Amino acid sequence: MKLIKTTLSAIALGAVVLAGPAFAQGKGTVGIAMPTKSSARWIADGDNMVKVLKERGYTTDLQYAEDDIPNQLSQIENMVTKGAKVLVIASIDGTTLSDVLKQAKDKGIKVIAYDRLIRDTPNVDYYATFDNFQVGVLQAQSIVKALGLPEAKGPFNIELFGGSPDDNNAYFFYDGAMSVLKPYIDSGKLKVQSGQMGMDKVSTLRWDGATAQARMDNLLSAYYTNKRVDAVLSPYDGLSIGILSSLKGVGYGSGDMKMPVVSGQDAEVPSMKSILAGEQYSTIFKDTRDLAKVTADMVDASLSGKEVTVNDTKTYNNGVKVVPSYLLKPVVVDKSNWEAVLVGSGYYKKDQIN
Repeated sequence: MKLIKTTLSAIALGAVVLAGPAFAQGKGTVGIAMPTKSSARWIADGDNMVKVLKERGYTTDLQYAEDDIPNQLSQIENMVTKGAKVLVIASIDGTTLSDVLKQAKDKGIKVIAYDRLIRDTPNVDYYATFDNFQVGVLQAQSIVKALGLPEAKGPFNIELFGGSPDDNNAYFFYDGAMSVLKPYIDSGKLKVQSGQMGMDKVSTLRWDGATAQARMDNLLSAYYTNKRVDAVLSPYDGLSIGILSSLKGVGYGSGDMKMPVVSGQDAEVPSMKSILAGEQYSTIFKDTRDLAKVTADMVDASLSGKEVTVNDTKTYNNGVKVVPSYLLKPVVVDKSNWEAVLVGSGYYKKDQIN
């Protein structure tokens, strides 16, 4: 028994020795919990956060959970245990973190929801994101522009896709888009042949491109054997690629079958190449470098006792409280402006896209 106690003490002391220096440097450690590396945008988010925070004197602990909720919970619990000063969390499921965030609150750890709102807990201090409703508005406006509405008589056939139902942002994207599209649907200029409308019918769990492709396959076989799809509302580039694969599989984009107007989001390289190839029509650019800076500003201010800068104190009710938020502006990108927006800003080099 004495040997066991001695061994455990040694292990515990070793853990303290190992953990100590990592958390003693500079201004302290910021834990960064990201959902997955399967999307290029989350890799960019993580890299940008680490770069900005290290420049400001923080140590960082960046973890990716690969869309596994228990894995993300374990990662965040570990950050709390190791003594992070702040948690920056892009949640997989924003409703599952209540217990671990209570632990963080009890230890005086500040919590910043990053891009995705953390729901059903009072223990989230701030929210840094883009104007998610406006993202949907821009996606829909790009479809309206490409179809020539309101001048064109129509009717045009459109199908609607939503994001993951466990991501609060998905509802803002969809609602923003429908604020533009619904008047045209109500007037008959746009027709949803499947009748599938509302996030309960059009959502795509985990933003999975293969799931979107399978659903598009089903829509085409059930409702479009003798009709043409003119447009598809897609909230994210990863879904757009799957949707486009389905459309190309039945001949769209070849011969006299013009590709439907397909939207997207995140300006990922495969979708930018698709836009230049005349397949995907548009995407939404969200400069994650700016989001990293805003988040780092929140970290600095909250730890130094200064007022945290926010520009929205009404929109984002997480079910328990309205979370003070900073919203950045998204930008629509298509063939006409991609070079000025993406290359001109230094986000991409031209040869990454061409």
